[in-house]
Amino acid sequence: MTTTMHDIATSIGPGIAGATPPVRRTQHREEVEGAILREAVRLFAERSFEGTSIADVAERAGLSKQNLMYYFPTKQGLYKRVLDDVLDDWLARMAPLADPHQDPADVLRAYVRAKLQFSREQPLASRVYATEVIGGAKLYGEQIRARVVPLLRQDIAVFERWMAEGRIAPVNATHLLFAVWAMTQSYADFSAQMALVLDRPELTQQDFEDAAQLITGMVLAALGLKEQAQPCRP
Repeated sequence: MTTTMHDIATSIGPGIAGATPPVRRTQHREEVEGAILREAVRLFAERSFEGTSIADVAERAGLSKQNLMYYFPTKQGLYKRVLDDVLDDWLARMAPLADPHQDPADVLRAYVRAKLQFSREQPLASRVYATEVIGGAKLYGEQIRARVVPLLRQDIAVFERWMAEGRIAPVNATHLLFAVWAMTQSYADFSAQMALVLDRPELTQQDFEDAAQLITGMVLAALGLKEQAQPCRP
């Protein structure tokens, strides 16, 4: 007999105590939540928060609306969980800037590559986040303020320490990071336009490598650092 997502969801809902081992219940719950979140990201990216309903997500995930609401009782709660996951991943990739003792050029190369990798691996998630921000962050502004701002200040402090030690040229670190975010995130949010200009179905790994080289070179030049020489592609 084929087990459907509906069957999995039903099996871990309220029932007789001890009927399902706790480990299996946890595993099944994670599977169902994963399916819901994957479809929610896709729909929020395609249709925005306002254009997506709980019923739409449930249908895409192969669940009834009632079963989906067992895991995420409200659309806003589901949307917040999607954005929480996006921000968790996005902020984790800011980690290379947290250590002022490393070589600035090495740290920034790793940072640019991590941000571009996020754009390549999570383009839909990036678009959901960008759409929320472009719309004024009305539903998620407090979380951005509470989580992004402290880390941004921490990263700015690292730049200021490097400047004080004479390791990089004086810059406005805040706007430098804004520029890096804009350049790297555009490879997710505007990838379709880029692919059209390049006359190919989608961006390739080499496109992201070329972007990393160019963006890193621009950032290092702004800081008075030199990028390692790379052979030019024909």
